[in-house]
Amino acid sequence: MVRFVPRKYLQRFTGVGLKVVGLFYRGRQTVCPVCSHHYRRFLPYGRIRVRENALCPNCLSLERHRLMWLFLRNKTNFFSSSLNVLHIAPEPCFIKRFEQQHGEGYITADIESPLAKVKMDIHQIPFEQNHFDVVLCNHVLEHVRDDVQAMREIHRVLKPGGWAILQVPFFSPMHEKTLEDNSITDPRQREKVFGQADHVRKYGYDYTQRIAQSGLTPYEENYGMDFSPEEAFHFGVSREEVIYRAFKRV
Repeated sequence: MVRFVPRKYLQRFTGVGLKVVGLFYRGRQTVCPVCSHHYRRFLPYGRIRVRENALCPNCLSLERHRLMWLFLRNKTNFFSSSLNVLHIAPEPCFIKRFEQQHGEGYITADIESPLAKVKMDIHQIPFEQNHFDVVLCNHVLEHVRDDVQAMREIHRVLKPGGWAILQVPFFSPMHEKTLEDNSITDPRQREKVFGQADHVRKYGYDYTQRIAQSGLTPYEENYGMDFSPEEAFHFGVSREEVIYRAFKRV
């Protein structure tokens, strides 16, 4: 089943096949705001907990991608200005669309992904300070050795007044403080403790405090709640998803 395919393989190898599957989901009840394709519903997806109405067969966007797209479109100047953007671990559903908007100002970066323009360790971002208007970092910080140092680097390369979106996964039950234990290296144990085999921490209610340690000013934007249940189904987004946006002070 497609829902069990790890996302990095899903993105590389199953695109054409999923578009064929999408023919069986034809309808008008949902629309992907990223690629504008309509379906009866989106595909189910999730390796641990299967989520209904989750995966777009055309562009492979998930709930978090569609919500971020809508947030960028409706709450920011991302699609109305030409900006310098650093996109860390870029999602394929976004790359061409963001490139069309921002041209050479749009830089993709990753430590290993062949999709990225720049090979980069997030702990040492190879750009001068005050360079970017926007940094996008979606489901990355749970994988890196030192997330606060990574966010310090994001703070450094942002222009004064610039902002970052710093999304991370949260797993129930949530703890007051983020759980980290560097002695846990076995993938099966990491999945049990942190929620996924390649995660090195499980975020708690202190996430915004960790962002603030980097010098950034964090904001929790409960954007999912802007949608009615019917609208959330139509766009395939979660009303519980919070957008974590952080600003560099002027």
